[in-house]
Amino acid sequence: MTAGMLAIESDTAAYSGEFSKARELTRLAVASAQRADESETAATYRALSAVREACVGNVVLAEQEAHAALAQASGREVEFASAFALTLAGDTTAAGRLAGDLGKRFPQDTILKFEWVPETYAGVALRSGDNGKALEALAAATVYELGPNVQLGPAYLRGQAYLAAKQGAAAAHEFQKILDHPGIVVNNPIGALAHVGLGRAYALARDSAKAKTAYQDFFALWKNADPDIPILKEAKAEYSKLK
Repeated sequence: MTAGMLAIESDTAAYSGEFSKARELTRLAVASAQRADESETAATYRALSAVREACVGNVVLAEQEAHAALAQASGREVEFASAFALTLAGDTTAAGRLAGDLGKRFPQDTILKFEWVPETYAGVALRSGDNGKALEALAAATVYELGPNVQLGPAYLRGQAYLAAKQGAAAAHEFQKILDHPGIVVNNPIGALAHVGLGRAYALARDSAKAKTAYQDFFALWKNADPDIPILKEAKAEYSKLK
């Protein structure tokens, strides 16, 4: 199996919550790329793995993988994915520095300018508790977020910002947008995690029935998931409190 196929299989495993399997597939993808002298590709796989880990709450591993990727290569995809992972993991200083560097190095790059860099700055704002600033940073991304290189990442972040601001209906709209476009999200793990966001949004809106359904959909997708994943534990605890 080629490095690219291994990387795709890794994403698919993570989509189902099978992170131990996803990590092994990423390791194989990285090793395959390195054997082919494709250091940039190998580093990209590690950086994307770091993003997945950060999204589900494995922040220590996310930081380790992001820094390992940056030590191996410094291309645009590596720097963005590493910056985004570090943002979600809480290292906003390093993430902001990387985002600024990307903006300077690639000032005419549309994806970077209107998607990747705004996503990173939005994540930094979210970590600092400035939900309004996060939404402002993501405003320019709306036109482009349905693109295959972005896969509705801005919508996921926007949903998180609305959750933090206790705006359940607005958050539900963003997470539902992700669920309504499976052909764009494909096997990106946020496609599964959007169900958790939707459950939290409906819980905020005091619609327990819809919240329960959203959580149940997530549990069905993650029926074979590793049991120690932080977001899975959180989702189970939140579901048990619904009336």
